Order: sequence, then C-alpha cells, then structure tokens
Amino acid sequence: MKKLTDKVAVVTGGNSGMGFSAAKLFAENGAKVAITGRNKKTVDSAAQEIGGHSIGIVSDVADLKNIDAQYDQVTKQLGKIDVLVVNAGIYIAGPTADFTEDMFDQVSDVNFKGAFFTIQRALPYLNDGASVIITGSAAAVKGFPTIAAYAATKAAVRSLARSFSAEWIDRKIRVNVLIPGPIDTPIFDRNGMSQEETDNTKALYASLVPVKRMGTSDEVAEGFLYLASEDSRFMVGGELILDGGVATL
Repeated sequence: MKKLTDKVAVVTGGNSGMGFSAAKLFAENGAKVAITGRNKKTVDSAAQEIGGHSIGIVSDVADLKNIDAQYDQVTKQLGKIDVLVVNAGIYIAGPTADFTEDMFDQVSDVNFKGAFFTIQRALPYLNDGASVIITGSAAAVKGFPTIAAYAATKAAVRSLARSFSAEWIDRKIRVNVLIPGPIDTPIFDRNGMSQEETDNTKALYASLVPVKRMGTSDEVAEGFLYLASEDSRFMVGGELILDGGVATL
C-alpha cells in the first residue's frame, strides 16, 4: 500500500544524498514531489530520475527571496503542501582555532537560518495536519572534533522542532527531526577537501560507529517516509535516531 498517495511533498536539498533518496521514495509511495537545490544541472537530473509528478526548483535557502518563490511555484503546479523535508545543508569542518567568520556564516545561514525561514515561510502553503521533517545530526548530541559550528546548527534545529510544534499544534502540524549518524553522501565531496582527505574522514567516521560502517541514504529515506506518513501521527516535536548506535552505545 502506498503511504503518500496524492500528497504534495517538498524536499529541500533533494537533488542529492539523503534528500534525493527520500524524494524518490516519496514518489514511489504516491506523492507529488518538488525538490530544490542550488545546482540546476543536478536538480534537473534528479527530478527526471524521480519521475512521476516531480518538479525541480533551483533555490538557495540562504536567500529568503528564493524560499518565497519556490513555495509559490510548488503550490501553483502541485497544490498545497502536506510534507516538508527541511534537508538542505552544508558541512564545513576545521580546527576551531582556524575557523573563520565566513565559514561560520556559511554554515549558519544554510543550516540554521535557512531551516528557520524555510519552515516559517511555508506556513501559508502548508495544509493543516502537515508533517514537517528537519534533518538533524548525531553531531548535535555527541561531541566530535573540528565540527563545532556544524554541530551547533544541528542542535539549534532540534530546538526549533519543539517550539514550532508547540506553536502550531492547533493546526495539527507536526514538526519532527530525523537524526542520522555518519551517512555516506556527496556532502563530504563538497567540503573542499582532497579525495584522500575525504576518504580518511569517511574511514574515521565509520570507525566511530558501533556497527563499524557509515549508513546509506536509502536507509535514512525509510525514516523520512515514516515521519512523512500517518504511521507517525502520534509523534510531535520528537526525534527519530538512525545513527548506527553513535549517540547511545
């Protein structure tokens, strides 16, 4: 049985990694899906691969004018929104002593400010009873070196889920957080590191996971589907942890 038949879903950062896998699974479960991303080539390619009633929108969540325009386009083409996955994010690592203001602003503008206004600006376009899902991180609950700014942004969005859920409970809008552990996605390749540095980083993270491997985007997508569907209707302001045991073992 398809779990999202005729639902309209928006996935920011849906052109690669976890967002793409979630969008594809949503479409397979009957949803009309809109994905967003900053790269037109990958957005168009991802939307074509997802197929069905999917559309791709070039949008940067750090630019509020982009956010308003994307929702206007979604509702005109697909209708009001039932599922919003706030997944667009960037990962910048570096020793705290060398971390620059520009690096900090980049991470904050996308991961925290972008998430806040992606949800705020969606309110007029959301159906009552909509499910909003924010991509968090196990880094928000366990200390890792060199990613203090990134981890702080993920802790911030965990707080947003609680506050927003309390504020919009009368509309039955549920805001939850999916918390993945280290997942093998293209975000590592956009960090400005060499291939050797990227491979070493992935190996390090895999070694820190109790199950001794990084997770996959497809595994995380199943969690997004649960939170998007009526299966999670009693989950409000909560968190779903899919981290291979990083935060608890």
